[in-house]
Amino acid sequence: MDGLTPGFDQPATDAARAFRMVLDAMAHPGRIVTLDGPAAPAPCSQAACVALLTLADATTPLHLAGAHDCGPLRDWVAFHLAAPLVGPEDATFALGTWGALGPLTAYRQGAPDYPDRSATLIVEMPALVPNGTRLTGPGIETAAYLSLPDAGALRGNAARFPLGLDFLFTSGAQLAALPRTTKLGDS
Repeated sequence: MDGLTPGFDQPATDAARAFRMVLDAMAHPGRIVTLDGPAAPAPCSQAACVALLTLADATTPLHLAGAHDCGPLRDWVAFHLAAPLVGPEDATFALGTWGALGPLTAYRQGAPDYPDRSATLIVEMPALVPNGTRLTGPGIETAAYLSLPDAGALRGNAARFPLGLDFLFTSGAQLAALPRTTKLGDS
């Protein structure tokens, strides 16, 4: 565990502040928020690190996909979160790039009587830009716009509502959310 990066300086206060920011992003799809805080080992972004420190613990099965499934990040997860590392089919949260996380059907989508039993994917992006795909729905006054990796696949996910996946997109210290309730228009 050489080179293990630190967690929050003030865990209770920092986690509460970060949780509020993540909730704000989920309540306002497409809104880009900044999550200040510690950094996890590469290739994990600062925003993904802060989100995991806030949302995951020893009871939260986590899937690390692609380059994110590396020794330094596994050690960081074990030390800071104690989250069990699992395959995509058992994950509550999954972390990786869009290409590494696919296919979406590998993750729990919820069930008609328990739609909340689905996964949230933390998708690492090269950048988050407030243009591209048009977003409408709960939490959006008229429309929001967000650069998305595959609008067609995300439209298909939204069409499954109340089932489907929720998404957190991260880049550097920035995070934007796309809950399954969001309707996706054209780019």
